[in-house]
Amino acid sequence: MFVEKETTMNPITGADEAKKKSVSDLMDSLSSSGRGLSASEAEARLQQYGPNEIIEKKINPFIKFLGYFWGTIPWMIEAAAILSAKLNRWDDFAIIFLLLLMNGVVGFWQEHKADNAIELLKKRLAPSARVLRDGKWNALPASRLVPGDLVRIRLGEIVPADLKLIEGDFLQVDESALTGESLPVEKKVSEVAFSGSIVRQGEMTALVFATGMNTYFGRTAKLVELARTQSHFQKAVVKIGDYLIILAVALVTLVFIVATLRHESFLHTLQFALVLIVAAIPAALPAVLSVTMAVGAMQLAKKEAIVSRLAAIEEMAGVDVLCSDKTGTITQNAITVAEVVPFEGFTKKDVLLYGTLASREENGDLIDIAIIKKSKDEQIESGSYKLDKFKPFDPVSKRTQAEIDGPQGRFMAAKGAPQAISSLVAEGAENAPVDKNVKLFATKGYRALGVAGTNSKGAWRYVGLIALQDPPREDSAQTIKTAQSLGVRIKMVTGDHVAIAKEIARLVGLGTNILPASNFIDKPDEEATDIIEKADGFAQVFPEHKFKIVELLSARGHIVGMTGDGVNDAPALKKADAGIAVSGATDAAKSAAAIVLTRPGLSVIIDAIEESRKIFQRMNSYAIYRIAETIRVLFFITLSIVIFNFYPVTAIMIVLLALLNDFAIMSIAYDKAMYAQKPSRWDMTSVLGMATFLGLVGTISSFLFFSIGISLLHLTQDVLQSMMYLKLSVAGHFLIFITRTKGHFWSYRPSNILLAAVLGTQIVATIIAVYGLLIPPIGWSLALFVWAYAMVAFVLTDFAKVFLFKRFERDMIILEKDAIAVEKEVKKF
Repeated sequence: MFVEKETTMNPITGADEAKKKSVSDLMDSLSSSGRGLSASEAEARLQQYGPNEIIEKKINPFIKFLGYFWGTIPWMIEAAAILSAKLNRWDDFAIIFLLLLMNGVVGFWQEHKADNAIELLKKRLAPSARVLRDGKWNALPASRLVPGDLVRIRLGEIVPADLKLIEGDFLQVDESALTGESLPVEKKVSEVAFSGSIVRQGEMTALVFATGMNTYFGRTAKLVELARTQSHFQKAVVKIGDYLIILAVALVTLVFIVATLRHESFLHTLQFALVLIVAAIPAALPAVLSVTMAVGAMQLAKKEAIVSRLAAIEEMAGVDVLCSDKTGTITQNAITVAEVVPFEGFTKKDVLLYGTLASREENGDLIDIAIIKKSKDEQIESGSYKLDKFKPFDPVSKRTQAEIDGPQGRFMAAKGAPQAISSLVAEGAENAPVDKNVKLFATKGYRALGVAGTNSKGAWRYVGLIALQDPPREDSAQTIKTAQSLGVRIKMVTGDHVAIAKEIARLVGLGTNILPASNFIDKPDEEATDIIEKADGFAQVFPEHKFKIVELLSARGHIVGMTGDGVNDAPALKKADAGIAVSGATDAAKSAAAIVLTRPGLSVIIDAIEESRKIFQRMNSYAIYRIAETIRVLFFITLSIVIFNFYPVTAIMIVLLALLNDFAIMSIAYDKAMYAQKPSRWDMTSVLGMATFLGLVGTISSFLFFSIGISLLHLTQDVLQSMMYLKLSVAGHFLIFITRTKGHFWSYRPSNILLAAVLGTQIVATIIAVYGLLIPPIGWSLALFVWAYAMVAFVLTDFAKVFLFKRFERDMIILEKDAIAVEKEVKKF
């Protein structure tokens, strides 16, 4: 029976007891065996002790909801509501209170939605573990591990629970996340490995003795939540928000001073001032940001790209250099044996036999599987050989090694990189035509694998070479062409030989200027960066070289995407603006990356870039719209009060504008968008310039309409205010259709959701104005006149916008050419 005492023990005591006990004693106390637990027993323990997860402390939803009524913006709305009640203006109070409630409900709902999206993505990124159940090894979610399970952990994996190591050579474990110790710690049989640490080298079988909150990590480490760091774009939008707040406060202060000097009612002026600030401040900014990112993340997930850091979506939009792995990304990662070349004294069967003995099928390694399959096809019998010890591949030795008991006695077999095997074979290696065959294989796009074995005296001999092929993916050439058309330069980064990389690059349409990493690694930074920028890719690359490539390209102003799959790729993935863990990546690489791919190939990365640019376009549209609308409303109202001593709209009208505006603007996250044909970067000059232009045009249009109402239509003050309210509302929402595209508004159709939200809110605004709900009525004739005027102004403004964007782009091209010319002159100097 399973002993509760051992599994619910204090984690520190538990680890100490696990260290003291022998493997057999601990297995007995956990009622485990060499065949692992049975499925029924594992399920019973899972029910009893819960999933192998860190319990996350959740904030009470009601408390979170109340938080939306606490802060600078809510305080201003609340103050305006209190003043309305004090003035006995209960209609104003009801509408202002509704605005406050709506801001809270919408913000809470959007954050809840974003949190749910993140949780869903977290589940898709959940690690798995190889578990022995009923005598069979299976891959299961790590959350289903229970004390008493037998698991196998290897290079690149995150230790899934607290484990007692029971079989294998050794592990190099990175415990820095737990202890702060930066150097890996070596672990051997009978030692303990803690949940959350990363396997840097080796492979071992282990016994689970603590899971979930009973682990060392669960008790001592704080929950490491999904990072929600601000990206460059989010910071820019927040700066825009600050700018709008300062502008609003300055203009409203001016209104307040003028009204005071005119001896107007202090409380009425204060109420109006507060309401005007509330309308001008982008209260919906956080909600628009979160919902746009969350919707974007779900769209990317449908295309097999899982976002682990939402802000990375915006970074992907700006990527102009993508450093891509060759194997599995550009190529199929479907390794097969192409040729076998034996060396003197050996046959092809000998090469395959030694290669098979230095492989382990249950590890799932693609090279091992390919060699074993080829041996089976050639009917090479290895059943009479018994594996005694196996040392898995690691990036330092670059080989696997096995100790074998065979019919002729004990010997060793190894396979790995040809250079690594050459260094292993002390004598006779010079007689083996290694380099000649490696170069010959490379011209065919093959990768060479060296095979060696020991003789009766224990001396290593080079048995031969195995040629492995991994052909390009069928879509790689077209995908690379698409990437280049999008302004993304792809650089192949591979650990393979230069000749192999050049052949693959030629087949997929990349340039063949492939250089070994040694060409830049010892050069000064400036010279090395020039080499990296000009190269089409790099071969014989180690993980530290990847980090250097990212570092130098970023310093030169590029936004860099880097793909990786191994534990040693983690630093480069973390350093890159957009670190991308490819399909089949290790847990360590996934945890370091911003985006995790669940489908192999390069095309999914291009899909992610295109989708990210669409999201960026939506955010860009919102930024221009928000600035322009604030300038339009604030300048018009402020100048009307200061110059003409006339309030063009009432406080209740401003609240209605804000209410309907916030409701419609949320739908921009679901709008259709066209991705840019070049990397999307934040161009503050263009955004502020265009927004200021549109805002001033809107202000002039409003004053022209205002003068028509007074001079031509001779409207009363109440009716004029209602008509101006409808004009500001309709024209303001039409502005969304102007800012959503750099071309004419008919360039591409808006989404049904955006169209319905805008038209729906404006129909409501029209009904309010026509029938006088909360404001004086204007009738259908004036309402139709407002719509006609707003539509004419909308079309004329759109033409002016297109002209101005073309001027911006032309000026930017001239500036870029001038900058390049200056840079060339500086280099010459």
